[in-house]
Amino acid sequence: MDFNLTSEQKLLRDSIVKFARGELNHEVVERDRAQTFPRELWRQCAAVGLLGLPAPEEYGGVGADPLSCAIALEALGYGCRDGGLVFSICAHVLACVVPVWQHGSEAQRARYLGGLCDGTLIGAHAITEADSGSDSFAMRLRAEHSGGGWRLNGSKTFISNGPVADVVVVFAVTDAEKGFHGGVTAFLVDRGVAGFSAGQKFAKMGLRTSPVGELVFEDAMLPDEAVLGTVGGGASVFGTAMDWERSLLVAAHVGTIERLLETSIAYARTRSQFGQAIGKFQAVAHKIADMKVHLEAARLLVYRTASRLTVSRSISLDAAVTKLFVSESLVRTALDAVQLHGGYGFMEEYEVERALRDAIGSTLYSGTSEMQRNIIGRWLGL
Repeated sequence: MDFNLTSEQKLLRDSIVKFARGELNHEVVERDRAQTFPRELWRQCAAVGLLGLPAPEEYGGVGADPLSCAIALEALGYGCRDGGLVFSICAHVLACVVPVWQHGSEAQRARYLGGLCDGTLIGAHAITEADSGSDSFAMRLRAEHSGGGWRLNGSKTFISNGPVADVVVVFAVTDAEKGFHGGVTAFLVDRGVAGFSAGQKFAKMGLRTSPVGELVFEDAMLPDEAVLGTVGGGASVFGTAMDWERSLLVAAHVGTIERLLETSIAYARTRSQFGQAIGKFQAVAHKIADMKVHLEAARLLVYRTASRLTVSRSISLDAAVTKLFVSESLVRTALDAVQLHGGYGFMEEYEVERALRDAIGSTLYSGTSEMQRNIIGRWLGL
């Protein structure tokens, strides 16, 4: 495998890093404290193509292949210190734009993709419920066919972008006897639909600028045209979203790992104790060496999985391995960065404290580390 970047990919990476550093890092600490979603920055990200990376150009997207998408998101994670904004962008692109593009009808693509790509629409993906996390088919949201449409009743929780979303990919049980494969259907639900509302907004440990909340359906009526894919085909829609999300969301984490590595190296070179730079102490140097090893391995996994995304029949094993390793590498790197910075690493105004809080969720969302190990075990015949 040759992962030398093309001239176009290098230009894409460099332009996104420059944009992120120059436009997205102002008042990050203040936004984090206030848990504020930066709508103006969202529009700026749309203007440079970040919100429509994989979508075809005819629908307003960039038309980037999966590897180029990974390179772009890695650059965003490297240049942008607002982990919540990065996460919201990834959730929007990978779990809403991609399913609409891959599974939507021509009418749905024409209706939604332009707005999703230019930032006038914010997308979300809703499968999780209070009693249905890793066990997806335990969901209680029901959709009953009624009079030429669908009546939805139930709720979703922990939905990223939920409080601000204009369109949501929602999964509901349409045939309880058929199980997850055949009994769940995906729907496109617009803000403002009667009976559909955003409920509680949650305060979080990390990723605070990415709004997360509850979505409530009380006799919400949707037309047949709101079905995304086919009736009973929700598992396929969900699988597509998870393949892209598990493969490429972690690309942004690779960028964050690299930034934390560079921050730690700079601190280890300039912080002096006992008459020498702390980087001269083996205990410190070894932590930083491990950061480098995790960075290089994580990047290779992401690039390999991204390169297989549209050419392999199934990449669920690759995606699980990649998501597991990169997310756990991010948490370890962030923990080590805090430890290396000592008391400064514990202070709110320094980046590493916030980076650690943002990192913790990576082993939970898009499938927990335990679920990724379950997937890997099944592929190994266990």
